[in-house]
Amino acid sequence: MRVRQVSCARPHGANEDFVLSSPTVVVVLDGAGMAPGMESGCSHGVAWYVEQLGTRLHAEAARRESPLAECLAVAIEFTAGLHRDTCAVDDPLSPSATVAIARVRGDLFEWLVLGDCTLLVNNSGIVTATTDDRLALVASQAREALAATTPGSAAQRAAHQALVSEERGLRNTPGGYWVAAADPAAASQALTGVESASDIQAAALLTDGAARLVTTFDATDWRGCLDQLTRNGPDDMIRHVREAERSDPDLSRWPRSKQHDDATIAYICL
Repeated sequence: MRVRQVSCARPHGANEDFVLSSPTVVVVLDGAGMAPGMESGCSHGVAWYVEQLGTRLHAEAARRESPLAECLAVAIEFTAGLHRDTCAVDDPLSPSATVAIARVRGDLFEWLVLGDCTLLVNNSGIVTATTDDRLALVASQAREALAATTPGSAAQRAAHQALVSEERGLRNTPGGYWVAAADPAAASQALTGVESASDIQAAALLTDGAARLVTTFDATDWRGCLDQLTRNGPDDMIRHVREAERSDPDLSRWPRSKQHDDATIAYICL
């Protein structure tokens, strides 16, 4: 497995995404940032959390033959233990992350998606996209209220905080949505699959900030996205994402909670 990867922080911000790859395992994480003015209850921060979780998850997936969901559960429990004595790890506002993993074992291509990261796979010429969209199905009224505010206004900041508070209250609960935080049981809610590695022409793992080219800006479809990665690589795709973001500074053409987002892509050739 050969991997081309890139992770770009949003302009003027710390990168809360994470990517780590080896010849058999690729891990991509997207840390859940806080709305301005809100505190997470963790002194370490989101970037620290995703680095610790991602490093441990990669190690578990690379050295064990356990299912990826079990590897994720172990990594979540380990990471929570690193700061349980100093931080409010069980608080709904504590750091969390969405996750995508791909692993090759023999002729098996195994994958896992938890949260709104995206897995793209070209299997025998058929391109499929897998993402966990349960977050998008909660707090709809709060999301609509945020979309109705003026970007950069006090009303927008208040609406963003209200949305984050409502979403986090539904985190890792039945009827809500599931991400990696402090409860290892969330790993059992991940989407998983196994395919024949010999049938896979290419694959990619994307955080939602990179997937914006399809999901927000409608500049291409998933097949076009994977074709673009094959031709030009992940750096070029993220360049197009940034161009689209900069072309809409007031968020009027493509409504979204923030102009820029961290963007991470791991493009896989088998």
